[in-house]
Amino acid sequence: MKISYFPGCTLKTMAKNFEDSALASLSSLDIEMKEFKRWNCCGTVYSLTSDDLIHQVAPIRNLIRVKEEKDTRVVTLCSMCYNTLKRANKLVKEDSEKLDKLNNLMDREDVKYNGEVEVLHLLEILKNEVGFSQIAKKIKIPLKGLKVAPYYGCLLLRPPEVGIDDPERPTILKDFLGSVGAEAIDYPYETECCASYHTVVNVDLVVERAYDILNSAINRGAEAIVLSCPLCDFNLDNRQKEIKEKFSDFKGIPIFYFTQLLALSLGLDEKVCRFELNFVDPRPLLRSKHLIGEV
Repeated sequence: MKISYFPGCTLKTMAKNFEDSALASLSSLDIEMKEFKRWNCCGTVYSLTSDDLIHQVAPIRNLIRVKEEKDTRVVTLCSMCYNTLKRANKLVKEDSEKLDKLNNLMDREDVKYNGEVEVLHLLEILKNEVGFSQIAKKIKIPLKGLKVAPYYGCLLLRPPEVGIDDPERPTILKDFLGSVGAEAIDYPYETECCASYHTVVNVDLVVERAYDILNSAINRGAEAIVLSCPLCDFNLDNRQKEIKEKFSDFKGIPIFYFTQLLALSLGLDEKVCRFELNFVDPRPLLRSKHLIGEV
């Protein structure tokens, strides 16, 4: 299987552990992720202002780039990129007037966009086209004994018309964890917002929200969290330093991208997981479960 791939900005910088583990895993599953040329930032967020078309230029231009390469589908890893591209695409498919205005704004483009490209998240590909049952057959190192809490946040699930699962009772990450042999831990904060970009202007708010999310998972028996958004990862992983400073009872917990667990379970070289880029080092936990070797 070959599919056009939109990496987005963060996967080329702070989230190389996400991209490297994903590409290695997909190669092992005979999926070729073809990064299309001349991509730009997705725009980072979907504008909620109905007359703010200028913020739709960035995501639609990326879909034009996919069309230029004669592809009809594009897959993302980052939940925020997925949400931004998917919602912009939905907008222009449903509003021909806005689509015409956007095409006119980009009149230097050789290709006009008419809503032909389908936007997918990698979890959808793994579930619907590879199949979690088929992934389970290829696992070489089952993650037995590893108790992991799925964290969806906002952007994989909301709004419902672009979400990849039920916004109130999602199961896709739980099902994924089952396919790699890990135990999924249920807890009430799995779909709560991480506080998103408040991390720029109100760190205390993010620290309090992250503490509630992480402590809820820990109290239910989780040994790690799994997610698919670099911003959520920053707020739940990197912010643990500030959480420990504010909450003396907080013990800390490793945060994984789902692709890191996939690569590990497929028996790939530990180097592709780039665990050194995780803020809370997950390797002591993995060694205690005999899932990686000693140093």
